[in-house]
Amino acid sequence: EDVDIPSRRVLITGATGLLGRAVFKEFNENKWNTVGCGYRRAQPRFEHINLLDSIAVHDIIHDFQPHVIVHCAAERRPDVVEGQPDAASQLNVAASANLAKEAAAVGAFLIYISTDYVFDGTSPPYKETDAPNPLNLYGKTKLEGEKAVLENNEETAVLRIPVLYGEVERLEESAVTVMFDKVQFSNKSANMDHWQQRFPTNVKDVAAVCRQLAEKRMLDPSIKGTFHWSGNEQMTKYEMACAIADAFNLPSSHLRPITDSPVVGALRPKNAQLDCSKLEMLGVGQRTPFRAGIKESLWPFLVDKRWRQTVFH
Repeated sequence: EDVDIPSRRVLITGATGLLGRAVFKEFNENKWNTVGCGYRRAQPRFEHINLLDSIAVHDIIHDFQPHVIVHCAAERRPDVVEGQPDAASQLNVAASANLAKEAAAVGAFLIYISTDYVFDGTSPPYKETDAPNPLNLYGKTKLEGEKAVLENNEETAVLRIPVLYGEVERLEESAVTVMFDKVQFSNKSANMDHWQQRFPTNVKDVAAVCRQLAEKRMLDPSIKGTFHWSGNEQMTKYEMACAIADAFNLPSSHLRPITDSPVVGALRPKNAQLDCSKLEMLGVGQRTPFRAGIKESLWPFLVDKRWRQTVFH
């Protein structure tokens, strides 16, 4: 006999985005009653909610009474944040603070998704207790968001993660997958950053961590505070591009490593590696090897279809 589990309810913000879609799927496939909300791309699958509309946010949370809220929605493009600081601050800070208040009102466990960009990248790896020092406005707004949710709801978990990739709807959805066109079109040379050390992380793995954390929390109310999760393969964008080329048997000689620190756009930390031992000690975690994950994510965007037939048939 299956034990009857009372319906566990989870609400996911930003459910139309790269991470949100994976989080929605993970909870949904593991017997959670899952509601996702989005804004621009919400209908028909998800609830259409503007997170800046505090009445709409109040209503959905009070109607649905979630046990867990995973807050994936954010403006996460550093160069966009620099250009639109007020809008970014509204979403990353004000909306997050309001969500934390509403979560507290119904006793929901909030998981706020944050970033490795809260660190300046000068002395990795970073533990949860290390002092943040964001270099760009994106990192600053996410750090302010962390503080805002913890001030409004001490039963919150902050989950800091690095650069993400996964099953994208468009290559531009991820700073990792966006490189695929440059890799595939080998008739012209492409400059690739070989300065910033990154830890590309599959959204499926972050989704699994969110679910595991939520399920542990259902059994143990002491689970809260700040946590780190990350892939464990250190790569520059140049190295990721070469790994992508290798995964698809494509040439990589046209890719040029640029070892100077970038001069355009928002400042980036050189190496903001996250120490994930706190979650590992809890028995939480999942890591997909980069080559396997990137192949699964990118093969639908492969231009040369002949290759696809040899590998998949």
